[in-house]
Amino acid sequence: MRLGLVLGEAGQGLRRNVAMVISVILVTFISLTFVGTAILLQMQIGQMKGYWYDKAQVAIYFCTSSDNTGNCTSAEATASQIAAVKAQLQSPTLKPYIKKISLETHEEAYQNFKQQFAGSPLVAFTTPAMLNESYRVNLVNPSRDAAIVIEDTKGLAGVQDVEDQRAYLDQIFAVLNAASFTAIGLATLMLIAAVLLIATTIRLSAFSRRREIGIMRLVGASNRYIQTPFILEGIFAALIGSVLAGGAIVGIVQYFVKGYLGSPAVLGSTTTLVGTGDAWIVFPILVVLGALLASLSAGAAISRYLKV
Repeated sequence: MRLGLVLGEAGQGLRRNVAMVISVILVTFISLTFVGTAILLQMQIGQMKGYWYDKAQVAIYFCTSSDNTGNCTSAEATASQIAAVKAQLQSPTLKPYIKKISLETHEEAYQNFKQQFAGSPLVAFTTPAMLNESYRVNLVNPSRDAAIVIEDTKGLAGVQDVEDQRAYLDQIFAVLNAASFTAIGLATLMLIAAVLLIATTIRLSAFSRRREIGIMRLVGASNRYIQTPFILEGIFAALIGSVLAGGAIVGIVQYFVKGYLGSPAVLGSTTTLVGTGDAWIVFPILVVLGALLASLSAGAAISRYLKV
């Protein structure tokens, strides 16, 4: 098979269908950008789980003077009750599961509240005494040990409630997973559109050269020789779209994730974010996926013209 002749045939087909080729490039670009975004979201979710689950705490909230929930009787938890909870946490039963224990006082809880709700009118009506003192318990293995600590401390005197903070993280990750699945769904629809568009482009190109194909078949040209120029047309258009999608993913990570979200004023100081290294991992995946889809759809489209 003469490479120059095959490439020439492919180039001729591309010139005949410029508008369709541009359409294939755009649809491939958009669909693979969604695919890359979904992959990055899954990478981000994995990194955030690793980062935040290690920091997840069990919070043991003590009664305030206005509480009548849990074990509270509208009386402030006493120093002896707080000490009894700490003794339980440091007992041989629970100590193997616990990495660190810290007490958040009324004043510390109030300062955290003011930071969290800065600018809210709630701050003006809230006093330190209204906020629970609490033990913040870091666990050796939060997934395994949280239920054990909660079970052994929830019924102690002076304890209003015991919460596993991973429950809040699970809600955040559920939203991120929903966004990721939405991107995957849109990407799937766009990829189907890209495959159909590539097949249509190849069929049009083959139809316009059906006499040439028939002559090549009559003189003994192999199916591979006839197919290759058409498949190259689809791959060429899809590769351009794939490279553009990969470039878009790198740009999104560089200028939005690292540039905006990564700034200390937004998320940079509170969590780990995907970086350009992750984007460059996604880049070749998109290129290979685009070329594979294009070759399969083009090969299927041209097969019907291989019979004289």
